Amino acid sequence: MLNIEKEILIKMYETMVRIRRFEERAGELVAKGEIKTPCHLYIGEEAVAAGVCQALERDDYIFGNHRSHGHYIAKGGDIKSLMAELFCKATGCSKGKGGSMHIIAPEIGLLGTPPIVAASIPIAVGTALASSIKNENKVSVSFFGDGATNEGVFYESLNFAALKKLPIIFVCENNLYSTHMPLAKILADTSIAKKASAFGLPGIQIDGNNAIEVYQAAKEAINLARNGGGPTLIECKTYRWRGHVGFSDDLDKGLRSKEELDYWMAKCPIKRLEEELIKDNLLSQEEKEEISQKIEKEVERAVQFAKESPYPEEAELSENIFKDV
Repeated sequence: MLNIEKEILIKMYETMVRIRRFEERAGELVAKGEIKTPCHLYIGEEAVAAGVCQALERDDYIFGNHRSHGHYIAKGGDIKSLMAELFCKATGCSKGKGGSMHIIAPEIGLLGTPPIVAASIPIAVGTALASSIKNENKVSVSFFGDGATNEGVFYESLNFAALKKLPIIFVCENNLYSTHMPLAKILADTSIAKKASAFGLPGIQIDGNNAIEVYQAAKEAINLARNGGGPTLIECKTYRWRGHVGFSDDLDKGLRSKEELDYWMAKCPIKRLEEELIKDNLLSQEEKEEISQKIEKEVERAVQFAKESPYPEEAELSENIFKDV
């Protein structure tokens, strides 16, 4: 399949299934009131995180936003630690102090997921600058939504990264809504990739629901950045199945139509890759079921781990908040 190794394709597929099942389970627990922290679910957008992170090395850096469970999982994070964080337990990846929107896992290169719109973009530029100065040969990736492109820091970051030819990839997960506002009601020109041309750097728009296309675009951009070619802006057209926050689909709010949601659900990124793999005899029905059952058990073990874990001690609540000088 387009000269991509079977191992890579299967790993992307597994990653997407793992993200989907984790998010579905988290949504169920939010609905039951067992998870209290606000959760912005990644269901429907799995191909972006899976495709980009599959093209990265473990030591490369990624930064997310308020909707970053998928980024954490795709980069290789422990789902037990992530689930525990959603329960605000001491065994969570942020030691129970961050909840859903403040995830960190430096051991896999995820250095933060600040929920403030566009906040991770300049921070990622900072790590790219540090990597460049130190000749570390590391690439930084900033994942952000279409709403972040309305912030001035987005343009300042693109300009500085282009000026210094920094090893960074700007990945816009364009899910067509900024919170609840349709993109066309915000931007006079809805092409986000086009904005890169103002700074003389490559800008491409791709199908964010096609994991293979995402992987190929990311790999090319990452190779360019790692070899001194500077940054790339990748606009991934995708769609979130759930509402802006929580488990509901928000159809009752009149913010989007059922026809629109059905259209995008029919473009399910997992189903698309699954069909390609089966068609090319790279995945059998038996293997598909094995993967599904394996991940189902992983997620249930994560839930059990989170429920059995302790909350942080009161004395620990002020630790790791400010840098010790």
